[in-house]
Amino acid sequence: MTGTTPAHNPAADTAGTARPAPAPAFTPEETEALRGYYRQMALIRSFELRAAEMYTRAKIGGYCHLNLGEEATAVGLMAALRPTDYLFTTYREHGYALARGADPGRVMAELFGRATGLSGGRGGSMHLFDTQLRLLGGYGIVGGQLPPATGAALAISYRGEPGPDSEAVMCLLGDGTTNIGAFHESLNLAAVWHLPILYVIVNNQLGMGTPVAAAAGEPELYRRGSAYRIPGSRVDGSDVLAVRDAARTALTQARTEHRPRLLEAVSYRLRGHSVVDPARYRTTEETEQLREKDPLPAFRLRLIEEGHLTPEEAARIDEEVDERVNAAVDFADASPPPDVDTLFDHQYATAVANTFRGLPGDPLPCGPDDAHGRGKG
Repeated sequence: MTGTTPAHNPAADTAGTARPAPAPAFTPEETEALRGYYRQMALIRSFELRAAEMYTRAKIGGYCHLNLGEEATAVGLMAALRPTDYLFTTYREHGYALARGADPGRVMAELFGRATGLSGGRGGSMHLFDTQLRLLGGYGIVGGQLPPATGAALAISYRGEPGPDSEAVMCLLGDGTTNIGAFHESLNLAAVWHLPILYVIVNNQLGMGTPVAAAAGEPELYRRGSAYRIPGSRVDGSDVLAVRDAARTALTQARTEHRPRLLEAVSYRLRGHSVVDPARYRTTEETEQLREKDPLPAFRLRLIEEGHLTPEEAARIDEEVDERVNAAVDFADASPPPDVDTLFDHQYATAVANTFRGLPGDPLPCGPDDAHGRGKG
């Protein structure tokens, strides 16, 4: 018997998932952690809304991709990481940097292209970087983060044996990245070399404007590691606690076994692919459905119902994060741009002889270099 196979809808796999029953009692530490998750989600929401505003005011240039609607995924994943773990992200990384502990002022300054930014104003929205947080990018090329993340996991395997105290790598990627060569090459090497890495597919169900089912022969993306015998699992990306617990479990397995894992977080972005994308590929009905699934008010209501927050406390948190984001905008706006004399800094990790550091139109050096390497004589 033949028939038409219905289009796969990953949202249906998680929409009916029952929330875990709350514990009969919570310790003060547990309640404080839940409040902290809400505060982080609210901070990301406020930050991203202001970033969109600053982009329309031409304070931010280049590309700008927001985490609006994906706050639960970002906070849950970062809650699972240890300070000693390494993080590689996509170009949609503002929220991950904030949840990892980056200062909002420095993140906003980077978006503004200012010298006080995380990357000294050189990277902008898509290239946030902080070695102290072990946040190693921010990659503007789709899938560009996969090979270096796999290499970092290889370095960890060289430095020590697997165990509960081992470092690990988390590598974020979008649903569209699962179709490129670097995805399969990296997963294959991670499996062959037994590397402590967790690849997380943040499946917001659209590769720019293309639905996953229209671009993937296996739209259940967590299964795509099976060709390399990499265990995979799927989690509801709108549930911050479910994301945290799933990521913790996968990271524990990666640490103790030095074996890769694959996690798919089914999420939703409330806006277009980037700030300039009007998302006309969505119907009005779909847009309304996404707003109803907004994870931020859902988590606020959950905390209030379970007694972790009062409405007044939630409102106070919202006000505090708004003030913090306003201060971040002021800090970025008052910060200077990078000095032109530093234009060629950081080209190489170590000095390279005879490197020309001139500007377009400058003569080639024909004598001893001056302070800027432009040459004299």
